[in-house]
Amino acid sequence: MDLAQAAIGPGMAVFSRYSRVMESDGATMTVGAAIMAINQVLDEILAGQEGDFDSETRWALAWFAEFGVEEGPFGRAENLSTAKNTSVQGMEEAGILRFGRGKVRLLPREELDPDWDPAKDRRLTIWEVTQHLIRTLKDGGEMAAAGLLARVGSGIGETARELAYRLFSISDRKKWIQEAMAYNSLVTSWPEISRLAREARPSADEQIEAF
Repeated sequence: MDLAQAAIGPGMAVFSRYSRVMESDGATMTVGAAIMAINQVLDEILAGQEGDFDSETRWALAWFAEFGVEEGPFGRAENLSTAKNTSVQGMEEAGILRFGRGKVRLLPREELDPDWDPAKDRRLTIWEVTQHLIRTLKDGGEMAAAGLLARVGSGIGETARELAYRLFSISDRKKWIQEAMAYNSLVTSWPEISRLAREARPSADEQIEAF
């Protein structure tokens, strides 16, 4: 939510600087249309960050945008996995989805492995890191989330923050209030989580290597 407001503020400052702003057809642009244009550019910027994500995370992001955490058809999941250079079976092994009886669904945070250890995860994904950071923040506060961030390392952590921005934007647009609040909580708490993580950071050989 803070990200959206941060983008709208400067954009509207430009819009209000002029007595009239015209659309491409010559009509006067309304305030509502200006806000829509700003949000469209914000979405394009966030979408451009997807190149930083692993294949499984790109699949999960696209699936989330279409189905959220609800079930969807296996055929759609398989087609999407081909486009993202991964597989449904592989993502189940990675611990981010379940499938059966022709249906696929992303695992909600409440169903993720509570004993998850990033150091032992042989198929670590940015999606998992982001969801575990949010759950840890909710259950244990900023100090606990900082401990997890220190273990995965700042590089993976910053990419997880980028994903949280993107997922907030999707959730906000689709009016998924609870999901939007969860991603916003990680983003707004990030400066303090990051500061605490720097103080608690383990030695370089104990940190998780990026995929």
